[in-house]
Amino acid sequence: MRFIKPPVIISGACIVGKKEGEGPLAETFDMTEPDSFFGEGTWERAESIMQRRTLDAALKKAELSAGDIDLIFAGDLLNQCAASSFGLRGTDIPFFGVYGACSTSAECLALAAMAIDGGHAERAAVVTSSHFCTAERQFRFPLEYGGLRTPTAQWTVTGAGAFILSRDGAGPYITHATCGKIVDLGVTDANNMGTAMAPAAYDTLRAHFDDTGLGPNNYDLIVTGDLGFVGSAILEDFFGRDGMDIKIRHRDCGLLIFSREGQDVGAGGSGCGCGAVVLAGYLLDGLRKGKWRSILYAATGALLSTVSTQQRESIPGICHAIRITAEL
Repeated sequence: MRFIKPPVIISGACIVGKKEGEGPLAETFDMTEPDSFFGEGTWERAESIMQRRTLDAALKKAELSAGDIDLIFAGDLLNQCAASSFGLRGTDIPFFGVYGACSTSAECLALAAMAIDGGHAERAAVVTSSHFCTAERQFRFPLEYGGLRTPTAQWTVTGAGAFILSRDGAGPYITHATCGKIVDLGVTDANNMGTAMAPAAYDTLRAHFDDTGLGPNNYDLIVTGDLGFVGSAILEDFFGRDGMDIKIRHRDCGLLIFSREGQDVGAGGSGCGCGAVVLAGYLLDGLRKGKWRSILYAATGALLSTVSTQQRESIPGICHAIRITAEL
């Protein structure tokens, strides 16, 4: 999809947890919260509070109030997108709950851009989040269990990213969106999501290049989120077999947000909040300061559930991509 009048990202905000605040991108976050409960009684409530605080921060940066927003697109990893619906109740903004696993940030941004470019909204908000403790409780084991993690497993980021999109403004702009297809090559290991998602990332990026006529050399960065160490290597290998080298420009949010050498995070970060906080802080800041002119942001998701894993289903992957430019 090429937008006729590209929507503008007029503000972005991000809040993270303690471990994320100890990583390489610490200075790019708006706030680091050392308390995993965010002052609440449960981790699930903490994630909802984190979402609301991040939205409020993005609105404040844009010098807007909730009443100035026509639509909000939000999602998380919890059943029924509970963190979003509970966190954003009371905002009185028309709400779309979106689930794309870790691809949710790009999916929401694409949908918000479509709504604005289609004339259905003047301004739209996007919020996505994840929380290490809520994700562990839902998808894996209680933290008290102390289970060992495999080397291919990724660490769910505690973080929320929020964006305000507008019909008018000075940039950065969302000029294109490529909607991904569900790709399933039969991976069944729930502790190896990078391998499950890499084929979907390849499929979407390949479609984007073919449809737009653009290639890796048209971008300063091609940013995936979140393939981690294992999935990133697979993606680069896929393109290498096509005779296309993306290694120089390819970065992964799961590898940017943590230091694998200094932090115990397995194959890297993951979660709806991982790509969102990297984009809202580090990447948008670089675009605004002229460090980069054009970025292809391709968020990836593993569409598994606790039920599908227990029934030994394979893991479908999805990837949605958006092109963001500093200038038109």
